[in-house]
Amino acid sequence: MKLNKDFLWGGAVAANQCEGAYLEDGKGLSPMDILPTVQLGRKEAMYHPELALEKDYGYYPSHGAIDFYHRYKEDLELMEELGIKAFRTSISWARIFPDGEGEPNEAGLQFYDSLFDECKKRHMEPVVTICHFDTPLALTKKYGGWGNRALIDRYLNYCRVLFKRYGKKVKYWITFNEINMITHIPFFGGGMVIKEDENVSQIVYQAAHHQLVASALAVKMAHECDEGLMVGCMLAAGSFYPYSCNPEDVWEAVEKNQDSYLFIDVQARGKYPSYAQRIWKEKNVTLNMKDGDEEILRCNPVDYIAFSYYSSRLAGVSPDINGKVADGNAIYTLRNPHLDITPWGRQIDPMGLRITMNDLYDRYQKPLFIVENGLGATDKIEADGSINDDYRIEYTRNHIKAMKAAMEDGVICLGYLAWSCIDLVSAGTGEMDKRYGFIYVDRDNDGNGTLERMKKKSFYWYQRVIESNGEKMD
Repeated sequence: MKLNKDFLWGGAVAANQCEGAYLEDGKGLSPMDILPTVQLGRKEAMYHPELALEKDYGYYPSHGAIDFYHRYKEDLELMEELGIKAFRTSISWARIFPDGEGEPNEAGLQFYDSLFDECKKRHMEPVVTICHFDTPLALTKKYGGWGNRALIDRYLNYCRVLFKRYGKKVKYWITFNEINMITHIPFFGGGMVIKEDENVSQIVYQAAHHQLVASALAVKMAHECDEGLMVGCMLAAGSFYPYSCNPEDVWEAVEKNQDSYLFIDVQARGKYPSYAQRIWKEKNVTLNMKDGDEEILRCNPVDYIAFSYYSSRLAGVSPDINGKVADGNAIYTLRNPHLDITPWGRQIDPMGLRITMNDLYDRYQKPLFIVENGLGATDKIEADGSINDDYRIEYTRNHIKAMKAAMEDGVICLGYLAWSCIDLVSAGTGEMDKRYGFIYVDRDNDGNGTLERMKKKSFYWYQRVIESNGEKMD
């Protein structure tokens, strides 16, 4: 099928993975700023942030990242040459409110003014994530993160500043990046440090409720600011398959999918699904809702469903298969014997994107927006300076074909934003050598390198895809 001429081809980054300048111009600390590379203990720091708050790991990749803060004009010039029509980034909450509250930091506001102006100058639609695993560390220390209802007001004060300042420059907003990740990595998703003797489920589901209320009120605020603003939710997507046709495996997959969709059900439908009661009972969760919360959720659903897709997932109940795990995934999944796997443990399943898109659209009947999809791989610079990343081309081509097939199935999709248009720090591992971009950045896992930008073979391939609106993919 031929795509609509307004289809948003583009690329995506996140402030905490690309900007660097971690304390410059008044910026406060964010969760990523205390996480080292995986070689230095990133997993320990992510899952035990109480250690990260005290320990000195020596090198922190987000502190410099790829220096997008100083090089954004150069990078956007390359992206204009690439031809992208939409550029997704996030705003660093701690760059606008260094302490997460109080008065906004004008230097931070001016940076994003300049960034969005540059996007518009280059005919790129900004797609902006308000909170991308980026709750200011000051709010973790003072309030305990999103487990405290006080963060709703802090978030809304932040949103109020953003919509007022950038409402005429940014049409597409995402309230929280991959909101379902809060149950898997609470420090990422909610800025929370949970003690060993606490009921983790109670804390994360309560924190998620606070985010859902905050998200709904942000939708309301945005629409009051400008009815033309589009506000979406976002999940880390990837449908769970049953390991076999054993009904127990099938039911396990159903439950895993419900776990993933729970928060998006609320944001899209305006209420908690009936199965939420079962989940809370099983996990010994008693949700504390205030009067008016249900009305807030009901009256302010999102305008579209944004999602990241890297792979499908697999669930089963047999002890014999539960040791066959695909490592490298924040969301637990079994190893699918029918799929290839990357060196970082991520399974490659383009058909899974078509399945996931059909699942989401059938469930919500709202426009979808693929805001992350890409392959993390080691890239080699040849003697002649070329970077022949045919594996990235193949991955992206097959996923775009799957997306188009889903659209032929009747799914409405606003756009495809590759993760990423440029190499950046991996959120999961903190590595630079786990490269996703069409543009190479000369920086290694230890922070060495010139930061020179170089176009990969995939750059020219994606350029042709965009020029032809998805028709030329050879």
